[in-house]
Order: sequence, then C-alpha cells, then structure tokens
Amino acid sequence: FRVLTLAENAGMKPIEIVTELRRMHATEGVKGAGINVKKGVVSDMYDLNVLQPLLVSTSAINLATETCALILKIDDLVVCF
Repeated sequence: FRVLTLAENAGMKPIEIVTELRRMHATEGVKGAGINVKKGVVSDMYDLNVLQPLLVSTSAINLATETCALILKIDDLVVCF
C-alpha cells in the first residue's frame, strides 16, 4: 500500500502505476522496477542509479537499537506497587 500512497502523493494515477509496476516485476522480470516520480512513469531504478545508501540502513538500525535500549532503561526505573 506504500506504493499507492507514493503514486497518489506524486499526483499520479495510483491504480495504473501499481498495475504497471506489478506487470514489470511479474512478466518482464525487472527486479529493480520502481516509480520514477520526476517523469511519472515506472522505470528500472538500477538503470537510473537509484539505490538505498548503506548509511540509511545503518542509521535506521542504530536508531532502533538506541530506542530499544531507552525503553529497557525506562522499564527498569518504573516501580509498580
């Protein structure tokens, strides 16, 4: 459903974009197919050099770890009577 939201927020027709995206994944075997918001079409993201940087993934994992540690600290401080 994130794809629908992305297409809709970009001013595209979400049903048509999702249908095209699924067609490219299923029949054409384009694993890197994604929404090209600038052109309003479905394109191969690998051809456009659109990749998720390692820094984004690393930052997300670090933030999740810090959040869990903070929750555990708060849980230790809460005293239930």
